[in-house]
Amino acid sequence: MTLTPGAGDRPSPHSAFGAHGSVLVINSGSSSLKYQLVNPVGGEAIASGLVERIGEADGAFKHTFGGNTTRRTGRVADHGDALRTALDLFGEVGPDLAEAQVIAVGHRVVHGGSLFSAPALVDDDVLRAIAELAPLAPLHNPANLRGIEVARSLLPDVPHVAVFDTAFFQTLPDAASTYALDREVAEEHAIRRYGFHGTSHQYVSGKVARVLGRRLADLNQIVLHLGNGASASAVRGGVAVETSMGLTPLEGLVMGTRTGDIDPAVVFHLHRNAGMSVDEIDELFNRRSGVKGLSGENDFRELGRLVAEGDAGARLAMDVYLHRLRKYIGAYLAVLGRLDVLSFTAGVGENNAAVRAQAVAGLEGLGIAIDPERNENAGDGPTIISPPWTSTVVMVVPTNEELAIARQSVAAVRGEDPDAAVSAGEDDGLA
Repeated sequence: MTLTPGAGDRPSPHSAFGAHGSVLVINSGSSSLKYQLVNPVGGEAIASGLVERIGEADGAFKHTFGGNTTRRTGRVADHGDALRTALDLFGEVGPDLAEAQVIAVGHRVVHGGSLFSAPALVDDDVLRAIAELAPLAPLHNPANLRGIEVARSLLPDVPHVAVFDTAFFQTLPDAASTYALDREVAEEHAIRRYGFHGTSHQYVSGKVARVLGRRLADLNQIVLHLGNGASASAVRGGVAVETSMGLTPLEGLVMGTRTGDIDPAVVFHLHRNAGMSVDEIDELFNRRSGVKGLSGENDFRELGRLVAEGDAGARLAMDVYLHRLRKYIGAYLAVLGRLDVLSFTAGVGENNAAVRAQAVAGLEGLGIAIDPERNENAGDGPTIISPPWTSTVVMVVPTNEELAIARQSVAAVRGEDPDAAVSAGEDDGLA
C-alpha cells in the first residue's frame, strides 16, 4: 500500500491532518494489536483501533474515527491478518491514509537492552537486534518483532521506527543500574536494571516543565506511572537517575497482578518446598500476585468499593500497595536530594483521587501534601493538586505514550533530537 501522496495530492495546510502529516503508531502484543493515527504537531489522535484475540476463532476489532466506533468480530489468524483488517477499516471507515500523509510508522518495542538509547530507524540489523534481545522480554519482544515485520511488508513506502520502553533509562548511573551479582555472570547474561515505561516517564517529566514554565534542566522530579503495571522514576534535569522496574517489569511497585519487589529466595523456597517449577513461579509472580493475589481484584474501582464495604483482603491489598508506593517516594527523594515535582500518571494515577491522597498521606514533613478539593476535582489535563504552601508541586499529568512515540518517530526520520520532540507542541496549559 502506498501512503505518501504525490506532490499534487498533498493535503491543504488547513486540512484535518495539518501541514505536517501524521504518524501511524502500532503496539503489537502477543495476541493483540493496538494502533493510533496521530497528528504529531497538534497532539490529537485522529483515529485509533484495537484487534484482540489474535489466533483465536472469536477475534474482535474496534476502529474509532470522527467520534464513531466500528466493531466487528471473526477469526484473526495472525498479526498479518490483524493489520490487513486494520488497513481495510481505514479505507472503509476512514480516514484515508494517503490523505493523512503518513510520514512514519512508529512501533513500541518493550526491550532495547543496552543496545538502544534512542529510537531506531528499522532495518535488518535493528530487526536482528530486537530478536536477539527476546530472552530479556520473551512475552513482548517476539510479538513486537512480528508486528514490525508485518507492518513493513504491508506498508513498505514509509519509514518504520522502533521506539524502546527501556531507552529513557539508559542514562541510569552504574550505581543504580548494577545488581550486586557476580560481575562475570551479570555481564555474560546482560543482567542489569533496564527499567520500563520509559516513553511515559520521559513524556510526563518533559510535559511538567512546559506546563510550569520551568527549565527541565532545573527540575528534580518523581514520576509515578500507576496502571495495572506500575513504575516510579527519579528524574534530575530531564535525565533518569533511578527507576523501580529492573531486568524485567516485575521488580518494584506492587502492581495489578505482579508482586513487585520480593525476596528472590521465595523462588527457591517454592521450588524446593512446594514443588513448583520455574514456569509455575513465573506465572504466580506475574499473573496471580499483586493486589489481585491479595484481594481477588485488580480493578482499582472495584478494590476501592470492597475497601469501603470493609473487605479485609481488599484493605490489606490497598495498604500493601500504598506502603510500597510511599517507600519509593521517600527513597527517590533521598536519591535526588531535593524534590520539586511529584507527578501521578497512567490509569490509576490519573483517575483515582483516593490512591493519590493516601500515597502522600503523612509526608507533610517532607514538603509533600495534597489539597483535598484540588485532588477531587483534577481536570482532564495537567493539574496541580498540592496546596500553595508545599515545597513540592504535586500534579496529575495524563500520559500520552502514542504521541511520544509519534514525535520520536518523526525526529528519527528527520535526524533530529528525539528527546526534544517528546513533549513539545500540544496545549500546555493547566486544567
